[in-house]
Amino acid sequence: MSTHDHDDPMREALALAHKAIGLSEPNPRVGCVIVSRDGRVIGRGHTQQAGGPHAEVMALRDAARHGENVAGATAWVTLEPCSHHGRTPPCCDALIAAQVGRVVMAIEDPNPLVAGQGAARLRAAGIEVMTGPLGEQSRELNIGFFSRMERQRPWVRMKAAVSLDGRTALPNGVSQWITGEAARADGHAWRKRAGALLTGVGTVLDDDPRLDVRLVDTPKQPMRVIVDSRLETPAAARILAPPGPVLIYCAQPEDSRRAALEATGAEIAPLPNEHGKVDLAAMLADLASRGVNELHVEAGHKLNGSWIRERLVDELLVYVAPKLLGIGRELAAFGPLESLADSVELRFVSITPVGQDLRILARPLG
Repeated sequence: MSTHDHDDPMREALALAHKAIGLSEPNPRVGCVIVSRDGRVIGRGHTQQAGGPHAEVMALRDAARHGENVAGATAWVTLEPCSHHGRTPPCCDALIAAQVGRVVMAIEDPNPLVAGQGAARLRAAGIEVMTGPLGEQSRELNIGFFSRMERQRPWVRMKAAVSLDGRTALPNGVSQWITGEAARADGHAWRKRAGALLTGVGTVLDDDPRLDVRLVDTPKQPMRVIVDSRLETPAAARILAPPGPVLIYCAQPEDSRRAALEATGAEIAPLPNEHGKVDLAAMLADLASRGVNELHVEAGHKLNGSWIRERLVDELLVYVAPKLLGIGRELAAFGPLESLADSVELRFVSITPVGQDLRILARPLG
């Protein structure tokens, strides 16, 4: 195999980890590069689908397939090797059995079933363990997994396409298309990252979206989620069509409507709050229990307003088009506020040109 060119092997491992996007959920996206004692890259791998091999095992298999001996080699891995029996045996045991000499991991696994135990088991076997390089990048790649492990809720990303004056639609609801083709394809790449794509019944009734990943290749479709307090989603709605599972959260399930929707294959989950609406916070906990790491929200201004009002949004993904729409629908309907001090303050994470539009990634302060 090729000779290592002295660039940081962890960067190559991180690039491999990106290949697990849309594939490994609910497991984290992990990459592994094995470097021989003489500096050659002799094995590469990334996490496969749930129940399939993890990155370390894939890299060990890659080395074996090329006739390479990994004894004494260094395994560069973007997340601490697991130490527990899940659907697959522990990766640290595989590395120990292969007699690698050193493991360099980007960051500790937040899963309480691992959380330092993988590193401890490796050290107990006489393997040197180092932590640190590109840890923040690995966490960002797995931000939803960290959220689910540390907060028992998915990372909530709200996506919107707006005009320069902040309008998401005309007063009559027309919104296709505010942004250009490049921005729409980029938005589908972000959909691919998610364990679930969520919208509200208002958007289903107004736009009849499919809410799937079409404009980029993906190994599987995320689950689609509808917030529909009174089960008003039509049984013929495009969002209910295959592929991929559909989950509808409601507050006031009416038996005949429920039966019609369940006949399409959708799962109905009653989760009311004291106001007769869907309890969004409880919904996040339920989605986490289902293994959803990243929740991608594409909804209308009313549901967006509820998410923001309840301070449940972790990140805004906003595509801004160079056009003015004047009077129209806003990104989120909440307030009115009595003071600027009551505003939701954000910090810009990135601002990136995408075709003719701008992609803004912003997160709430604090």
